[in-house]
Amino acid sequence: MAETGTPSSGRRAAGGVGGESLGELVSLAVKDVSQLIRWEIDLAKLELRDDVKRLGISSVMIAVAGFVCCIVLILLSFAAAYGFVAAGFPPWTGFLIVSGAYLLFAGTAVLYGVVKIRRLTGLRRTRASVQEGLALLRHDSHSDGSPRGAS
Repeated sequence: MAETGTPSSGRRAAGGVGGESLGELVSLAVKDVSQLIRWEIDLAKLELRDDVKRLGISSVMIAVAGFVCCIVLILLSFAAAYGFVAAGFPPWTGFLIVSGAYLLFAGTAVLYGVVKIRRLTGLRRTRASVQEGLALLRHDSHSDGSPRGAS
């Protein structure tokens, strides 16, 4: 006859399912849990290694794309300068116009950056909140009737 999951005698209940003691069962469970944790850590290492590899390849590809964009920008600058020359401007004027446009763009970018930096709050709200909390704590600690300098 097949046995059910419930023990039929008191001896089997005290001895465990397969005759092991409670300490042996706990030891086996701890060993299984530690093995499971080791496997999870190994899986995390593998996944992290793959993610780092993908991140490295992506970073290199983005750097290559940035370099190519810089080269294209230089070529477009020459094309724009020679476009001014084709329009009848002297060569030095065409290159000067393109350079001036880049200086104007750079100046605008710097001005935008300076405006954004000046708008930094310096954590004013956080500082005020912390000071309120400290003041509240000081008030609560001195409201018990003891003098300020007493310990």
